[in-house]
Amino acid sequence: MEPTANKRQGNQTTMTEFILLGFGDLPQLQIFLFLLFLVVYIATMAGNILIVVLVVADQHLHTPMYFFLGNLSCLETSYTSTMLPRVLAGLLTGDRTISVTGCIVQLYFFCSLAGTECCLLSVMSYDRYLAICKPLHYAAVMNGRLCLQLAVGSWIGGFVSVSFLISMSQITFCGPNEIDHFFCDFNPIIKLSCSDTHWLEVSAIIHSCIFTFPPFLLTLASYVHIINTILRNPSPTGRQKAFSTCSSHLIVVTIFYGTLIIVYLLSDSDALRDLNKVCSVFYGVLTPLVNPLIYSLRNKEVNEALRKALLRFFVF
Repeated sequence: MEPTANKRQGNQTTMTEFILLGFGDLPQLQIFLFLLFLVVYIATMAGNILIVVLVVADQHLHTPMYFFLGNLSCLETSYTSTMLPRVLAGLLTGDRTISVTGCIVQLYFFCSLAGTECCLLSVMSYDRYLAICKPLHYAAVMNGRLCLQLAVGSWIGGFVSVSFLISMSQITFCGPNEIDHFFCDFNPIIKLSCSDTHWLEVSAIIHSCIFTFPPFLLTLASYVHIINTILRNPSPTGRQKAFSTCSSHLIVVTIFYGTLIIVYLLSDSDALRDLNKVCSVFYGVLTPLVNPLIYSLRNKEVNEALRKALLRFFVF
């Protein structure tokens, strides 16, 4: 496919669309990949929407922990929907083109939601820290007003933190117009620009330092205190109960941050490009899929709420 152009700048052609190569180097697997991602997308949407509905509908789940889980599930439905529908369309039709504007919009929402998830995971770890390490003060500190402020702050912080990406619409892309990825990510896009992108790259680094590392450090510090408190608990039953309440969150945090570090901090060489794609699938596709399972659906309170909802549905 030839690059699409609408004007010339000197001897350079200004691009108006990109080609997402994605998994195009595996033509024999296109149908299989389409069916796989379709099942994953449907399961992700169904699982996370179910969690949101249960948290809203069941009075027993109106607690800080489930309030934040509901926010996370709402975020995961949006997070997955920024990339998977376009991937599915490309696999089904073979058309992997995306306009420059559409690509920048996808990048903005993807980065905004990723930043929001970093903040939400740190808020959830702080909630578990208070519940396990400061149980006598938990109800007084983690009240409804603070929960709402933390949730709203996470969402606003995620979207405001990457507002600098909007200015990418002003830079010029001169080709080649092929992005070796299955969605529009920052590093592959910025390499295609023929404008001066130094300040954009600096802004991206500052954003990563401010909105990724502090939430990660807060999460890490919370779990250091949590594990220390659990190990000092003389009761085996108490230790087991405490571990069960935070182990799921710790698994998700490890997968999310581990894959982010591999994708964005390791060298973007040709040898690591395929690894980056695999890791992107982990934090962008698989994590939203397994969150309802390892977070909530294995939880007794959520299972009880689900059982009651199914009974009401079949009775009426």
